[in-house]
Amino acid sequence: MDKQRLTRTALPLTALALLPLIAACGTEPAGDSGSSSVGSGATKTAVTGVRWAVDSLTVDGRTEKAPDGAYLKIADNGEVDGNYGCNTFGSTAAFKDDGLDFEAARSTEMACGDASMKFEETFARTLDSEKFTAETTDGRLTLTTGDGDTVELSEEQPAELYGTRWRIDSLMDHDVATSLPEAAQGKAWFTLDKKAGTLSGNLGCNEVSAKATVSEDRITLGNARTTRKMCSDSLMAAERTLLGLFKGTVEYRIDHRSITLTSENDAGVGAVADK
Repeated sequence: MDKQRLTRTALPLTALALLPLIAACGTEPAGDSGSSSVGSGATKTAVTGVRWAVDSLTVDGRTEKAPDGAYLKIADNGEVDGNYGCNTFGSTAAFKDDGLDFEAARSTEMACGDASMKFEETFARTLDSEKFTAETTDGRLTLTTGDGDTVELSEEQPAELYGTRWRIDSLMDHDVATSLPEAAQGKAWFTLDKKAGTLSGNLGCNEVSAKATVSEDRITLGNARTTRKMCSDSLMAAERTLLGLFKGTVEYRIDHRSITLTSENDAGVGAVADK
């Protein structure tokens, strides 16, 4: 793993329990296809209880596309959980007659690639410093500051275990998660084929496939079959960690569009569904 890239400290996964990351289910969004602003109870119902994928952020006239995995969810009681595109965060939101205000957020501190970290810093600063008006239209949400900066979001549906391309974004060792080496980010992924009973994908360097048997919350993986390409030391080290999950049983847990695979020795991976 590329230790030199970790400019932040990777927090234990157990620290996530300190964040308000499990939002209440809320009321189903209203079926009105028209747009509405935050001043009404109907709009609060439309905004809360929905997992919103962050699509883009426009600040000072400059628009940046959000990294995959960035999302925002607001519970009926105002608790907020989300992901900046790298780190998970928790906050609270107050609905007022003239807008929506986010309190200062608490987040994990895992380092990612430069582009993700740059977006994260801008997004976190925007949420922390501005009050927003909100407009919902046909499954989309636009948050706008008084200066005209905007966050564009869209309603995100849960991912299925089978058929989803799961992009691996972190490695886990007991209760500590660290990001993949930058060279592997966006390249390591897997998917499960229910009919064939297989897992296939890429370890960041080499392609991989194996038999996969799913029962309840566990997946039993057979011997890994891989290509034999040589890559950088950091990529090969990450690949060896991923290969350690094969020829054994892992526990899986899906949280909307995120999945974790954890082996019996508490090593594992975290992944998100590709858009």
